[in-house]
Amino acid sequence: MMRNRLVLATLAAALAVTAWQQPVLAGPSILVDLNTGQVLAQEDAFKPSYPASLTKLMTTYVAFRAVQAGELRLDSPIEITTEATKEPPSKMGYAAGSVLTLDNAIKILMVKSANDIATALAINIGGSEAAFAQRMNDEARRIGMTQSNFVNAHGLHSDEQYTSARDLAVLAIALRRDFPQHADYFKLDALADGQNIMENHNTLMGRFEGADGMKTGYTCPAGFNLVASATQQGRSLLAVVIGEFSPEERADKAADLMGNAFAKPAGDAPLLANLQPGADVGNQATNLRPVVCTEEAWRERAKRRDADGKPIYHSKFITERTGDPVAIAVSLGGATGPRSTQPRYANVPIPTPRPDYSPESAQAQGG
Repeated sequence: MMRNRLVLATLAAALAVTAWQQPVLAGPSILVDLNTGQVLAQEDAFKPSYPASLTKLMTTYVAFRAVQAGELRLDSPIEITTEATKEPPSKMGYAAGSVLTLDNAIKILMVKSANDIATALAINIGGSEAAFAQRMNDEARRIGMTQSNFVNAHGLHSDEQYTSARDLAVLAIALRRDFPQHADYFKLDALADGQNIMENHNTLMGRFEGADGMKTGYTCPAGFNLVASATQQGRSLLAVVIGEFSPEERADKAADLMGNAFAKPAGDAPLLANLQPGADVGNQATNLRPVVCTEEAWRERAKRRDADGKPIYHSKFITERTGDPVAIAVSLGGATGPRSTQPRYANVPIPTPRPDYSPESAQAQGG
């Protein structure tokens, strides 16, 4: 009897260790061949998810559209508002009334993922955060995002802000297709604000062959998210990975998806435009806080790093970085372009339907 209990205890301990050694989460993902529009792999691509700072890809899309429409230019001023200074980190911490260019604001969004800059940009372009969120939703519907709703420009958690891996792929493709002249924003290695060097959170940059974008995201409810792109021998792939347990796991998963796909042709894989949700998609995003943001989870992530606290990657497609990241200077000032003429007004929330409510009008606007 004692021996049986010892065997069972040993087996239970081994299973516990094995469970932590494996990826804790198997979040939604999608892999798209950007040359053909084919979906090379997908897992729960239509499942509602929280975008976290991947939201800033839509924030940037709206900003590019405003420039395209002649509302302002890349050298136009973005003034730091009082509302912006109240945002939690990640942030730049500029004082209210400070001014930087739209160009520098977008660079900071893509590398530092600063929430104060996102809010300032939203108010400067939209007149209020709520009005800018309405622009985000209008653009989302126009480009074919059918499962997304935005209430803020930064991606800090709200139950009312949700998307899917499929919709994020649609957004990333629209950014590359509609604004190819701005592709460099998404592949910046690092920024330098005086002596402060800010490295891109996308750890595939400089470590995965041909990596050229795009954005990371993280909150406790969302987990660790990544939209990654890479180009090899003229072929471009896009991976969207949502709800991973750590920055290393999101990088490993994206690298494996793209690395394995680069080694073989697309074949007869379906087109993204023809991809349809299954019957069991659900209508509510899963809050990952109980898995991602516990003391046990933080300890486990620390244990998975080396003795110096540096990340350990397991994908064979991620290599050691050679050389330091190239930092592009950003700073306040330099705004010589026209100021937005959009009037400022109260930040009154714009009513939006819950995820499980789909009136016919909303379906029609979604295409």
